[in-house]
Amino acid sequence: MAEISAKQVKILREKTGAGMMDCKKALKETEGDFEKAIEWLRQKGITSAEKKASRVAAEGLVDSYIHTGGRIGVLVEVNCETDFVARREEFQSLVRDIAMQVAACPNVEYVKKEDIPQEIVQKETEIEMGRDDLGNKPENIKVKIVEGRIQKRLKELSLLDQDYIRDQNITVEELVKQTVAQLGENIQVRRFTRFVLGEGIEKKESNFAEEVAAQAGTAN
Repeated sequence: MAEISAKQVKILREKTGAGMMDCKKALKETEGDFEKAIEWLRQKGITSAEKKASRVAAEGLVDSYIHTGGRIGVLVEVNCETDFVARREEFQSLVRDIAMQVAACPNVEYVKKEDIPQEIVQKETEIEMGRDDLGNKPENIKVKIVEGRIQKRLKELSLLDQDYIRDQNITVEELVKQTVAQLGENIQVRRFTRFVLGEGIEKKESNFAEEVAAQAGTAN
């Protein structure tokens, strides 16, 4: 195969936080396939983000983002290992970007897929299994189709699986890993809350045309 370029190695390093030589070896072992290279690094336990993920992250920041017009607001908590890193501009920028990401993703309800309760997974599975377009398909084919749809649905609910709004070539999880590689600490998105103006309030429905007609009838 063609020689692995420095640019390819740099991209893989940014995605995983692994060392340059490890990234180059991973790409060579997988013939330049980025997804397989990432898997290779994870299997070897080389990625710095994976290594740091087990370390306690009890410091960090709680930050907010209020969308223009004040109709959507987000609170997010992102943890790191030390107060020193929490004060770094790179970490603070990450937290702000994550808060903005939550505001931009109305379907997101959980930090990661593993946080989604099993009863929700079961309910979504039952809904998909009962869809009309699967009625005439063999059971094994139906199961595979449903599994694919469920995984897609779970990704829609997971913050870390979203494409990063400032760079659609990476996910939010990859953005976090890039910051881990840059700052050298375990970083975890712990929780978030989204506030939407008027959400949950039962609003009175009104028909303006009918009101005008009624007023006109009264006047006559």
